[in-house]
Amino acid sequence: MAASSQQLMAQADRLYEQYGKPLEKEHWGGFVAIFPDGRLVLRPTLLAASEEALAKFGKGTFVFKVGAKAVGKWRSTIH
Repeated sequence: MAASSQQLMAQADRLYEQYGKPLEKEHWGGFVAIFPDGRLVLRPTLLAASEEALAKFGKGTFVFKVGAKAVGKWRSTIH
């Protein structure tokens, strides 16, 4: 059963608080892709973070702009 939008947002909030927020001091404005188990990729652009996270971890990675409350879940089928 797929998670609801509310559940995904709650999961995203928890992941950012635990893994993204500690990056704010040194990486403000960068992009971090965080997999639900805590693995992450930190890069200067959304595209770089998304592509590397997809290659390393596959689908299901949440992507955040460090220091901003923008969030997305990477579901691309790019090969």
